[in-house]
Amino acid sequence: MAINRAVPTNEEILFGQDEIIVSKTDLKGRIIYANEVFCRVAEMTTREVIGQPHNIIRHPDMPRAVFKLLWDTISKGEEIFAYVKNMSKTGKYYWVIAHVTPSYSQLGEIDGYHSNRRLPSKSGVNDIAPAYDQLLAEERKHSNPKEALAASYALLHEMVEKNGTDYAEFIWSTGE
Repeated sequence: MAINRAVPTNEEILFGQDEIIVSKTDLKGRIIYANEVFCRVAEMTTREVIGQPHNIIRHPDMPRAVFKLLWDTISKGEEIFAYVKNMSKTGKYYWVIAHVTPSYSQLGEIDGYHSNRRLPSKSGVNDIAPAYDQLLAEERKHSNPKEALAASYALLHEMVEKNGTDYAEFIWSTGE
């Protein structure tokens, strides 16, 4: 798996409010399409991203529980919105509000995934970041990766339930 090996920096990349980062993946999450905005913000060329796993832009500050929820949701044929902190090739970070949906073949079977990402509001990021920090702290308490993910995922569900809502409403209850 080709994971971005850059050292994270504290430098943020911003993109325009009217720009949309678009990517498409196969069923295993390998990138089959990335638009110009994706490549520019990720500081990579199309050649560098096509065929790579989408986690090539994963920032280490992102809790694994969020990605588990995302994959569980889209593999059932449902859409999901999520705040995601990504990392460029040079280690810079950028926040997005991602809308991820399954793509379907002519036979009506899921044959990949499509994601549109926009620049989130600062208040939305400020609202979600502490929850992500808690999830990461929970993951770091466990040396076994499977136990870490299970504990973080349970905490994510606890946070959502404590909010008295489902995940979609939890996300939209932030500053968006």
